[in-house]
Amino acid sequence: MTDSTALLTDRYELTMLDAALHSGAHERPCVFEAFGRSLPGGRRYGIVAGTGRLLELIERFRFRDEELEYLREARIVSEATLAWLADFRFRGDIRGYREGEVYFPGSPLLVVEAPFGEGVLLETLILSVLNYDSAVATAAARMVSAARGRPLAEMGSRRTGERSAVAAARAAYIAGFGATSNLEAGREWGVPTMGTAAHAFTMLHDDELSAFRAQVDTLGPSTTLLVDTYDIPTGVENAVRAGGPELGAVRLDSGDLLTLVGEVREQLDALGNQRTRITVTNDLDENAIAALAATPVDSFGVGTSVVTGSGSPAAGMVYKLVAKQLDDGSWLPVEKRSAHKQTHGGSKHPYRVLEGGRAVSETIAVAAAEAPASARALHVPLMAAGVPEASAMGPDGVAAAREHRGQAVAELPDRAFRLAAGEPAIPTVYVV
Repeated sequence: MTDSTALLTDRYELTMLDAALHSGAHERPCVFEAFGRSLPGGRRYGIVAGTGRLLELIERFRFRDEELEYLREARIVSEATLAWLADFRFRGDIRGYREGEVYFPGSPLLVVEAPFGEGVLLETLILSVLNYDSAVATAAARMVSAARGRPLAEMGSRRTGERSAVAAARAAYIAGFGATSNLEAGREWGVPTMGTAAHAFTMLHDDELSAFRAQVDTLGPSTTLLVDTYDIPTGVENAVRAGGPELGAVRLDSGDLLTLVGEVREQLDALGNQRTRITVTNDLDENAIAALAATPVDSFGVGTSVVTGSGSPAAGMVYKLVAKQLDDGSWLPVEKRSAHKQTHGGSKHPYRVLEGGRAVSETIAVAAAEAPASARALHVPLMAAGVPEASAMGPDGVAAAREHRGQAVAELPDRAFRLAAGEPAIPTVYVV
């Protein structure tokens, strides 16, 4: 088995298990649910991401000798609980929104059906993955909309943790970005990779033209040359001298992009490089991308704002117990009633109601409520008896999630794509 994920959790998951074992309640069948009470930042919709990699992490949630010895030495749980953990692997069922699906406040994104002892241990792992990956995907989807069909590349690896960088690249690709600069994301998840040279490469050489010629000689004229290390007009001229009329692109990473893009386009055209594209970077977010929509920019590279979820580093999801089985075999819905943190009890089955192919509501049926007409069921099986759905995992799962995201976003009403903060694009309706 590869590295265990069992300690990627909070201590109180294990202390709850310890006490439940003591009381005998650990085997009680339960239903847990992951959902968000709102969409951070007044966004109109969210994108589910992280599901495929979460299933792999749950598979590796095992307590080996190293983990058990740490728990014993730190006196975190009793010897009886250590013995129980030694044989642990998740054997429950999980259903939920497929990766790449659109979601709204209250959407039951992930439903875990398992004995309490198994389901409670997964809380932190589920939330750490879904909160981060979905925040990145949601921010990335807004940028994709703002780009109006022009390609985007994710370039934020240096702005987050080394493993978060891989997760961010994966999530951004699912949300519609075309490539990433992160090689591990390419190896693990099949995300296309891109990258040419930074300012350091230009400054290494005796002059800018020598640097550009070295890059073209190595990578071919289709490469992208960074033209703003020194003086931009001179940089464009040197780029054309090095790459000729077949030069692929020039990149701008500083300055007033709204003005510079037009000036560079005019210069390239005057030099005979009408087919040379212009790509821009420099701390872009969805608003900056939208502002550039009227300029002749051809593609965008985005870093900080996508890996930090464009100001929302977590999607605000929670994981709650919503139903438990009683001794007589019947199911009892349970719900939290704290002020501003109320939950809806009961096992849920969500549907998206469509009219003319456009979404009009997120309808959540509680228990055995009948599905509404003209609706698309949103839950799919993700894990059965502890065995994950293979089609949701690995690079193939990423490709399927990316394709589904495109289909789900196409169902949204036009108001969903407004960048200003506002209400969710469609209402959430509960049916009992």
